[in-house]
Amino acid sequence: MATVTFDHATRIYQDGHEPAVNRLDLEIADGEFLVLVGPSGCGKSTTLRMLAGLEPVDGGMIRIGERDVTMVPPKDRDIAMVFQSYALYPHMTVAENIGFHLKIKKVEKAERERRVLEAAAILDLGEFLNRKPAKLSGGQRQRVAMGRAIVRQPQVFLMDEPLSNLDAKLRVQTRTQIAALQRNLGVTTVYVTHDQVEAMTMADRVAVLKDGILQQCASPRTLFTHPDNLFVAGFIGSPAMNLLDAKVVDGQAHVGSLTLALSTQQLSTLTSGAVVVGVRPEAFSIEKSGGLDAEVELVEELGSESYLYCTAPGVDGKQVTVRTEGLSPASRGERVSLVPRAVGVHVFDAVTGARLEEA
Repeated sequence: MATVTFDHATRIYQDGHEPAVNRLDLEIADGEFLVLVGPSGCGKSTTLRMLAGLEPVDGGMIRIGERDVTMVPPKDRDIAMVFQSYALYPHMTVAENIGFHLKIKKVEKAERERRVLEAAAILDLGEFLNRKPAKLSGGQRQRVAMGRAIVRQPQVFLMDEPLSNLDAKLRVQTRTQIAALQRNLGVTTVYVTHDQVEAMTMADRVAVLKDGILQQCASPRTLFTHPDNLFVAGFIGSPAMNLLDAKVVDGQAHVGSLTLALSTQQLSTLTSGAVVVGVRPEAFSIEKSGGLDAEVELVEELGSESYLYCTAPGVDGKQVTVRTEGLSPASRGERVSLVPRAVGVHVFDAVTGARLEEA
């Protein structure tokens, strides 16, 4: 096991174009589960492939532990990768698939069998060892792919969207198993996903990328409660944070009928007369007055919770989403006042996108 360090790591696919990964500085602690997230084309898979040695590094360096692996071939990096496609050999049994790398490395048969049985026990695959992949479910195949990585006893696990081929129910079950397994093994793990729910539920820390640039790396809780910029604020959270354009007049932000006082610190760092006010859907309370006057357009009832989709004068046509307790008494066409709780309000500079700190 070891730390992983990206030191100004850069990947450029074509001269004259923006880097796919741009001067990435990131340190992953020994035994940490770090998840890379971001929209398509943000550079998260490229980052993983650079660490694996499947993509060259055009600038900077990558270290595993104290060793510079920037120019080291993939087979010599002491990593194990789990792919989206499982990549199992169809003509081999589960046991043969799990132990294949050990056989190639000429590990003695007795030791190979011991490690295969150990991995199978960890992954609850003991009864399937003599089956071929075609006789397994998607979740079982994914566990076989995990077993093949485990027996190698690598310093680092790399996982590239390993759950994307599973149905929704199985994905929830398998992500829980992977997170528990990683914590039991204590192996440094870098995991790529486009699914922020996976990221928020599995990771010790989440690194958010956009256009090849690291936007923020923090715990899931910190990303949710303290996003560094507009992109992170809008990307993390489901439903997304309400981002409302506001004008600053006499030290106050005005959006529709809602007025929010800005602190001296926020005003001192403001670069223009405009801000973006961010409010999580669950941070609104529904009152008779005193907040953002709005009209309920749609009520989405999910039983344990309800979502109200509202329109508000002065909000430039944006829909405002409110999360409430289930079986909400609100109805379509009702006029309400949306009052944000102070702890749920975030203010961002409209020009730079940076978060404006209160103090």
